[in-house]
Amino acid sequence: MADYEGASATVYGEHQKVDILRQLDRLLDNPYFSHSKRFPSFLRFIVQEELEGRGDQLKERTLGIEVFGRHSGYDTTSDPIVRVTAAEIRKRIAQYYQNTESPDELRISLLPGSYIPHFEWPCADSIAPAAPSTELPFAPPLNGSPHAPSGQEAIAGDLPLYTAHWRFHAWWLVLVGVLLCASLVGSWLWVDSRPTTLDQFWAPVFGSTDPISLCFPQSPFSGQTLLDASAPNQQQHLDEQMRGVVLDDLQPLMSLSGLLEMRRRHYTLLGEDTATLSDLRNGPTIFLGAFDNTWTLRMTRDLRYRFGNDPGMTHFWIEDTQSHEQLRWSVDRQVQQTTHSYRDYAIVARFRDANTGKLAVVAAGIARGGTVAAGEFLTQPGEMDAIKAHAPKGWNGKNMEFVLSTEIIDGSSSPPKIVAMYFW
Repeated sequence: MADYEGASATVYGEHQKVDILRQLDRLLDNPYFSHSKRFPSFLRFIVQEELEGRGDQLKERTLGIEVFGRHSGYDTTSDPIVRVTAAEIRKRIAQYYQNTESPDELRISLLPGSYIPHFEWPCADSIAPAAPSTELPFAPPLNGSPHAPSGQEAIAGDLPLYTAHWRFHAWWLVLVGVLLCASLVGSWLWVDSRPTTLDQFWAPVFGSTDPISLCFPQSPFSGQTLLDASAPNQQQHLDEQMRGVVLDDLQPLMSLSGLLEMRRRHYTLLGEDTATLSDLRNGPTIFLGAFDNTWTLRMTRDLRYRFGNDPGMTHFWIEDTQSHEQLRWSVDRQVQQTTHSYRDYAIVARFRDANTGKLAVVAAGIARGGTVAAGEFLTQPGEMDAIKAHAPKGWNGKNMEFVLSTEIIDGSSSPPKIVAMYFW
């Protein structure tokens, strides 16, 4: 491949295109991408454009128009959806290759400051160097003769002496190389075996022998539309009161369920309207959602950071009960509904609840975008690493609470950022 700098001028062969598209499918099938609609469409578009020779046209405004349906004159400064999406894709690609079990995969990357994808094929097997010759390119004259010895003057033991000396150094270099490789492998295994920040957060929950429950919100809706089996174009609406899960709540619900499945932990799904205190006393419970989950509001009522709203429910917030300034992270309901682009906030907490005596984990946003971000924070490796710089010693054994911030753009949440944390 040609060096990757600036505009793309690389011409790809058919076999190369097949390899790239196969690796792209492998990437997009991974949970880092498969749980999103925005990231796969963006990544697939830029890869296909690069393969078709149009990589030099991958600019921010072009992507905003082609991928996200923005009008041709939209303001890229006030609407950073392309930059936010590209940054998140870079992070997820790095996480994928960090955790992949196949180190020889073709690597797809998106370099900082560019929207042109870069492809790096795995190195071919190294060709072993030829064995060193036993003949010296130069040997000092023997017995003081200024010329090379011949006949009986050439002592058979002399040449092997020089060769043995060379081999001694060669074997010494090989030994040093082997020891260095062993040291690097040992260090890698030691680092790889250490629990991640995410592992340490979940350790008390997964270490419990009690059953785990996942308490999720349910929203009421009136009836459903059914299709006629013999004529699917004919529909009939059944008017009956029902309860279901909102799509935005379903995403973090699936992520948390997937985490429990991956750790091979059995769990029970509890709708917040049917969950009882007896259910919550059986073992650790994960509470999803805030203003649509009664149990979350009850559980967080006595925490330092808690949810609040005005009487007309036009403004919702998270407040710091220990701040004299009554610091609030708030969402204007009207802005949320009319623009679908706003800043949302969420609470993530892990603590032992006084009423149930069991561990409680909270993942709840003021609006649904915040809940999605909280679910990502609790399930994606690397998201929690930011707490290590400020967490106290032995933090993983303490109760803890975080306030997260996320930018919502057209209803999709950007990566969560920690704006406050508290341990006790």
